Amino acid sequence: MSDTPKNLYKKLLGSKGELKAKSFLKKKGYKILAQNFGTKLGEVDLIGLYGDFLVFVEVKTRQNKAFGEPCEAVNKLKQAHIKRTAELYIMETKLYSLQPRFDVIEIYKNTINHIEDAF
Repeated sequence: MSDTPKNLYKKLLGSKGELKAKSFLKKKGYKILAQNFGTKLGEVDLIGLYGDFLVFVEVKTRQNKAFGEPCEAVNKLKQAHIKRTAELYIMETKLYSLQPRFDVIEIYKNTINHIEDAF
């Protein structure tokens, strides 16, 4: 992705959304273990610990709904990349005893919607 003003704006919007999501999860009692964990296969925005769950979170931030609901951007291909990245994270950290869970957090204007066990 080139650094056009539009791409820089989208990147900034995404970063702000991730910070909001991180704060939101912390207030709910999650312990954040990693942010923007990336491999050749993909990236996971946030990884947290919640009870016996190792939660992999995809954050989608939107200014408007011209292209649909934010969660609709987490299609089957994106889900597959997140799952493969999660497997590598678990192998790297040896957190085999925890139950993995995949959540999506939608941020639209000042609203946060946390979809637990989204896929």
